[in-house]
Amino acid sequence: MTYKTISGDTWDLIAYKILGSEVYMEELLNANQEYKDFIVFPANINLIVPEITVPTVSTLPPWRR
Repeated sequence: MTYKTISGDTWDLIAYKILGSEVYMEELLNANQEYKDFIVFPANINLIVPEITVPTVSTLPPWRR
């Protein structure tokens, strides 16, 4: 999957918009090393969006898992 930047986008904002949380900013940055020096993006840069696997957390108590 790719994402085309909008003028003013930042790494954490893109991670939040596309991946659901700014904690995935590092994964997004690692997938797009050629743009690592950008802090605020201009428009129309195509970024690669890495596939994120979210661990499932059980809400059941340990004896019911």
